[in-house]
Amino acid sequence: MKFAVAGAGAIGGYVGACLARAGHDVTLVARGPHLQAMQESGLRVMSEDGDFHVQPNVSGDWSSMAAADVIFLGMKAHALTELAPRLATIMAPDAVVVSMQNGLPWWYFQKTDGPHEGIRIECVDPGGVIARSFAPERVIGSIAYFATTLERPGVIRHIEGNRLALGELDGHRSERCREMAKALIAGGLRAPITTRIREEIWVKLLGNASFNPVSALTGATLAEMVRDPHTGPLIRDVMTEVESVARRLGIELPVSIEQRMAGAEKVGQHKTSMLQDLESKRPLELDEVVGAVLELGGHFDLPMPATRAVYACAKLLDRGNRP
Repeated sequence: MKFAVAGAGAIGGYVGACLARAGHDVTLVARGPHLQAMQESGLRVMSEDGDFHVQPNVSGDWSSMAAADVIFLGMKAHALTELAPRLATIMAPDAVVVSMQNGLPWWYFQKTDGPHEGIRIECVDPGGVIARSFAPERVIGSIAYFATTLERPGVIRHIEGNRLALGELDGHRSERCREMAKALIAGGLRAPITTRIREEIWVKLLGNASFNPVSALTGATLAEMVRDPHTGPLIRDVMTEVESVARRLGIELPVSIEQRMAGAEKVGQHKTSMLQDLESKRPLELDEVVGAVLELGGHFDLPMPATRAVYACAKLLDRGNRP
């Protein structure tokens, strides 16, 4: 298999680096100082599990992915609306894309064979642009369970975790997922194939929709938010509201809110990706992570006051934070 990573930042770059470490043919597509640094000196990963350095193919040109069999979508969710149509024009006829975005993905209600089949989440995929770009049979879902940051251009710091779950939209175990998992495992990642990708999305979303915006508003780390007597209860309230939406969709979460809180506290003094984006003056993934849940909550007439308040404040913060 030939691999490419569209948007080789902290998350996508780490996956690409692991694939390159295993000797796979991988092209990383990036831009700006990070692109220049990788072109000049390769990509370095710093980790308590052991530092390593790779020199994969690196490009700032989207057409460099034309020969890839698998394209990992490493860019932020809000960038897909513009980039998906461009990417669709250069993809090989049999190529697949692996979605790696936080929040509810554009494909969530595709190939469900259920009462909600075909619903489009407008704030995730305005006008259906992304769905028109990638046919459902060419999409693999994934969920990243690791924390990384872009330490500086050309250098990624791996903080914790090494799991990237893969799943077909219809839940079956496919040969292409097995081949991808094999390649990722060779690079040092755990790559389980899940038949319940949507359930796992909600487990991660339970934390992202609560911790991420609150961290942006407060500047606090995961452990600080859990332990604080004011933000801790607020995060529990948001999680309760998120869980209520999942249940209306027929999803019973396999972990409790207290287990999710404990897991976040265990990660410790880690800044969420949303706080990192805020500090770097990058747009926040609010609509995909929080707005999408609120949109679905409105569909079911759920009030969700805590989530709405956090979302409103974070949206105002985001608008004032753009360079």
